[in-house]
Amino acid sequence: MIKKEMKYKAYQVHNFKTIPQLTRMSDEEKINIEVVGNVLPFKVNNYVIDELIDWDNYLDDPIFRLTFPQKEMLHPQDFATMREALDANSSKDELKLIADSIRTKLNPHPAGQMEMNVPQYKGEKLEGIQHKYEQTLLFFPSSGQTCHSYCTFCFRWAQFVGMDGLKFAMRETEQLMGYLEEHQEVTDVLFTGGDPMIMSFKVFQQYIEPFLDPNNKTNIQTIRIGTKALGFWPYKFITDKDAQDFLDLFKRIVESGINLSFMAHFNHINELKTDAVREAVRLIRATGAQIRTQSPLIKNINDNSDMWAEMWREQVNLGMIPYYMFVERDTGARHYFEVPLEKTWEIFQQAYQQVSGVCRTVRGPSMSCTPGKVEILGIKEIPLHGKMEKVFVLQMIQGRNPDWVNRPFFAKYDPEARWMDDLKPAFGDKFFFDDELNALIEEAYLDSQSA
Repeated sequence: MIKKEMKYKAYQVHNFKTIPQLTRMSDEEKINIEVVGNVLPFKVNNYVIDELIDWDNYLDDPIFRLTFPQKEMLHPQDFATMREALDANSSKDELKLIADSIRTKLNPHPAGQMEMNVPQYKGEKLEGIQHKYEQTLLFFPSSGQTCHSYCTFCFRWAQFVGMDGLKFAMRETEQLMGYLEEHQEVTDVLFTGGDPMIMSFKVFQQYIEPFLDPNNKTNIQTIRIGTKALGFWPYKFITDKDAQDFLDLFKRIVESGINLSFMAHFNHINELKTDAVREAVRLIRATGAQIRTQSPLIKNINDNSDMWAEMWREQVNLGMIPYYMFVERDTGARHYFEVPLEKTWEIFQQAYQQVSGVCRTVRGPSMSCTPGKVEILGIKEIPLHGKMEKVFVLQMIQGRNPDWVNRPFFAKYDPEARWMDDLKPAFGDKFFFDDELNALIEEAYLDSQSA
């Protein structure tokens, strides 16, 4: 039964100890949350707390681990340094210096995002835009640079910690529209963040209206919204005061001839079990919008093939389209979350073979790395150096150069490899795209030096 009204309430480091369910925790567990929460983003809301977490088994609950910082997310020395500073009642400025020194070791912007993805317009860098792939542009509206709750694995954690130079944001749409008019190859704009669905209707509408103007000169055919709202605050589309306004706007987008796709982040089947999320999905789909689902495979949260198969089936049953399984990115608390590529592929394959064709729209496992989205097709034995040897079979789903896409290539088998940078070519001393990629990296470096 959907409540008539659900008031949003957020908890962060400064007030999380007021959460009623935390009476079950020991003082040491609360201290651990506080220590890690002073380095990595921490924010959770009452929906997640009251409707998603099993507090009778919270230590093993996947949504608890998804939203509450765990001691092991920091390396032991870094944890000890921050705890000592807190125990010494260090000032906010001192704590920030210590936190920032730890954060810089966590690769806050992986895959060349800052150096290679930020375009220029009329001689000015567009800090609120990333344009990595020809057809798709990412837009970071300045009003959408937070979330209803934070995922502990988030690869965009640097957006939320207040470090100078680590945040993508753009206040106005004028430069965005100008850039899109000049780049007719762009057919898809992805509103991302943070979470665009954190915005009020009036603010979000200001970003959308230029695309609905019949006189706009862009070639945008699809608007995507990257959001975790369905998993973390489905009441956004049910009982929030501007819920109907959002639904009406979604319908206007679709009726204008633009495809509207929600890129919904669901990390576990438990996020699909509440009445609220089911109703929110129904309402959004009724506007004509599509909902595509994606998640990384994350150790300690969803590294289970049976769960993935169940989640894909339930998403299809609710009318959503399974879209991506990602490899956990090389950033943040990666040592806590990452899974070897071999095991990642095995989990994907074992889940994939359990579902019917309607669920097999999902692609992956995919690494969003510097050259592009590299998909692990499998592990195969081939004749190499006079004997049969295992290799990883890979291809790009997306590439910085479109010509790199859908061309199989091979990497030496490494059971410990967790990311593209761990892999070495199976043939020769470089991958087929390396020379061109290195030239692009050098070009980006020279541009940054001359800026």
